[in-house]
Amino acid sequence: MKDLKNIRDQFPVLNQKINGYDLVYFDNGATSQKPLSVIESISNYYKASNANIHRGVHTLSRTATELFEKARKTVADHFKVKNDQQIIFTAGTTDSINLVVNGLSKNYLQKGDEIILSSYEHHSNILAWQLWAEENGGKLKVIPLLEDQSLDYSKLEELINQKTKLIAIAHVSNTLGVITDLEKIKVLAKKNNIAVLVDGAQSAPHMPVDLEKLDVDFFVCSAHKMYGPTGIGVLYLSEKWLKDLQVSKPGGGTIKTVTFEKTEYAENALRFEPGTPHIAGAIGFAAAIDFMNAVGMQTIFEHEHELVQYAQQKMSEIPEVIVYGKSNNKAGVISFNVKNNHPFDVGTLMDKYGIAVRTGHHCTQPLMQCLNIQGTVRISFAIYNTKSEVDFFIEKLKKVITMLN
Repeated sequence: MKDLKNIRDQFPVLNQKINGYDLVYFDNGATSQKPLSVIESISNYYKASNANIHRGVHTLSRTATELFEKARKTVADHFKVKNDQQIIFTAGTTDSINLVVNGLSKNYLQKGDEIILSSYEHHSNILAWQLWAEENGGKLKVIPLLEDQSLDYSKLEELINQKTKLIAIAHVSNTLGVITDLEKIKVLAKKNNIAVLVDGAQSAPHMPVDLEKLDVDFFVCSAHKMYGPTGIGVLYLSEKWLKDLQVSKPGGGTIKTVTFEKTEYAENALRFEPGTPHIAGAIGFAAAIDFMNAVGMQTIFEHEHELVQYAQQKMSEIPEVIVYGKSNNKAGVISFNVKNNHPFDVGTLMDKYGIAVRTGHHCTQPLMQCLNIQGTVRISFAIYNTKSEVDFFIEKLKKVITMLN
């Protein structure tokens, strides 16, 4: 699997032409493509093992339950989590964040408390906290940017006071690709007894993540950005929060006992997984992780980092191009604009050459306001992308610039 030349063959969707050109898929920050192993794992489940889980005594139900719980163990092992009950299956990153916000609001967050975010945050890591703050007289504070568009960590200590209860921060900016310095954040958080939530939607697909070493309270991510299916993600809870986070979305499967007077909830992961879960999604997620581990997370990171460095160097030679987030500490994402042109126009013309890019504010409007722009063109890489694709992209970008000007 270390032979990257053979990896593209495992992704059927890449074997097609768009407008007469071979597809160049540079929109992996939005969602990655899926290898055959993932597609087949989901198909095989529905063909041979489809049943509801956890309470059935018949063979299919037992088989489906084993596959589902094995998937949980696969995810836990991947993130170096010893207790797989700390891995909660959710509908995705957004759902995971909402579970945390709603659970904390029941007993941890009090009226007037404060939450610290960063200027990088995706709307999903702003809106739920904002809604809580509006309803409870809370306050959101923001780590600002430096001139080089990295976070100004020196300001973090100034933002902290006795009312600060949590820091919620993106591990990797989905717009700029910059990797945040979690160590600096953790030191101050632990010193002040502040909980930390890490949005790993853009780190989990692109770099090794060891949650034992990371040692944060909450970590969230989505399978669909990790070569897995849509509609499923993960909420990691530290041992403390597995016990202390309150149930905010109750339903079948979350309970130990129920009477009309009182309900006692399960003490494991099931307390946070109401109703029939996305069983096929969990199985597909596990297959995606198996794929990533066969390649090697460090291999994935190094390959994508090399593509980022190569593409940024080529783009720096084009005078009309402005690249944002110039840090070398990046994971798989480049955002840019063509001077005096709207990103939508650039993206539309790139599609004429079969190149898929993302345009707009990337669900980071506050960051766009910090940068004093409306949006960008974003290219984002995966393990199946190549330098030759970058060369083709640069060639056509120059042509698009000529057309626009």
